[in-house]
Amino acid sequence: MAGQKTKRLNNSCILLIAIAGIERFAFKGVASNLVTYLTDVVDLSNSSAAKMVNSWVGFTSIMPLLVAPIADAYWAKYSTIMLSSFLYVMGLAALTTTALARSWHNKNRTMSSSFLSLSLYLISLGQGGYNPSLQAFGADQLGEDEELPCSNTDDTSSKKKALFFQWWYFGVCAGSLMGVTVMSYIQDTFGWVIGFAIPAISMLLSILIFSSGRSIYSYKQHDDDDDIQDKKPFMNMFQSIKASAMKCFHCEITLPNDKSEVVELELQERPLCRENCEGIKVSKISMCLLPNIKVMIKLLPIWTMLLMFAVIFQQPATFFTKQGMTMQRNIGSNFKIPPATLQSAITLSIILLMPLYDRIFIPFAQLITRQEKGINVMQRMGIGMVLSIIAMVIAALVEMKRLAIGRQMRSEGLQSEIVPISIFWLLPQYILLGISDIFTVVGMQEFFYGEVPKNMRTVGIALYTSVFGVGSFVSALMITLVEVYTSSKGTPSWFSDDMVEARLDNYYWLLALLSSISFLLYTLLCKYYYRKSNPDIEN
Repeated sequence: MAGQKTKRLNNSCILLIAIAGIERFAFKGVASNLVTYLTDVVDLSNSSAAKMVNSWVGFTSIMPLLVAPIADAYWAKYSTIMLSSFLYVMGLAALTTTALARSWHNKNRTMSSSFLSLSLYLISLGQGGYNPSLQAFGADQLGEDEELPCSNTDDTSSKKKALFFQWWYFGVCAGSLMGVTVMSYIQDTFGWVIGFAIPAISMLLSILIFSSGRSIYSYKQHDDDDDIQDKKPFMNMFQSIKASAMKCFHCEITLPNDKSEVVELELQERPLCRENCEGIKVSKISMCLLPNIKVMIKLLPIWTMLLMFAVIFQQPATFFTKQGMTMQRNIGSNFKIPPATLQSAITLSIILLMPLYDRIFIPFAQLITRQEKGINVMQRMGIGMVLSIIAMVIAALVEMKRLAIGRQMRSEGLQSEIVPISIFWLLPQYILLGISDIFTVVGMQEFFYGEVPKNMRTVGIALYTSVFGVGSFVSALMITLVEVYTSSKGTPSWFSDDMVEARLDNYYWLLALLSSISFLLYTLLCKYYYRKSNPDIEN
């Protein structure tokens, strides 16, 4: 009975997991089908729409890394969540207004497009403070006495922390599933105004639910307000560097050549003494901050090797969706599957298979590795990276088949863009990405949260989301470079608007190759990476 009790999350954790699911419903309800809105309504080309979506998703994902240090230093998590959610709702409301304005005044496209970008980046700003603060606030509900998930000092707290992150991701995926399936159908069937209004209303509802639970939340305070590095780690890093630099410029002592200079030296003694005292203070701060800086530098190589995994995860919302638009989508005579709906296969596979991870995979892994947890968190991330590479290989093979049928139709004089191949051929690549998600994304959350000191845990969550942010920018940059290179040869670009002329298969092979190289480097880094074992870093 005692063992079962340790595995139960408290009511505040469950409520926050539900709120996170509502937020994902709102975000995925916009993001999953945005490329269709940009190409069909805003009239952007395939490559321009993909780059715009990638840039926006990248900015959205990297914003937590910019906001989190400020939130950790100056704001309480509860206040940060309330303020950020207000900006979030404003952005969703503005996006709904742009869709309404475009349907009424189709002529003024320039102003409408500018307002569209403004509303999207307002959503990004709101989410920048909302997501890492909400997740860190949820982890805080487990109690002050519990250590990091990677700590060996308390196995019960470690398991409960891992359980929290697993169910958190389960809630996020459930919300994403609803957002992708329900909202894609509503947007394709009933229009974009109501398709953007529902996410805005649901986000407003989540604010009301969150504020209604304030009496049951656990609010953490800093252990020692006098401990300067606990309150403002990033600000003190800057101040210590600045003070050290000033010390270097003003600490030179010149010995007198004659007695006339003795008075001048005596006058210099007091400021020199003060600077020496300040130097001692700076040294003390620097010694306290040095472990924090070392942790951040230590995480950077692993963080970098995960970028290609993030690039692969930009494909379902962009080129996978455009592929689906050219394939047979009919079920019966009247119903057509919205292409973006297939993204639900990722979240559905996560929801269905995640419970099997603990019940089947971990016991099997324990038999092989003889480890209590089956596999460590870095092995978990590596397995997900391998699965994502296999998904891209399958995606390339399916695209080669689609292109072959399309070109045969073109040679027979048929000009239809719809290729007689079922959209369900895309399902294997979606499902494999979902399975890779269970391994890598959940592992990334636990890894980055667990590898930073307590006073930087919001930053730890932000580091995880920033992988996908920078990965989105890398994806947009790759599209630009590939488009320039392939179109310069006098042949159609790999991302041609004519999907029969496009060569997305080559792009998928390129992603698989680069991801394989990234994985090999990751395995080498893991051999030299030593997980944090010194509890003094926590202090």
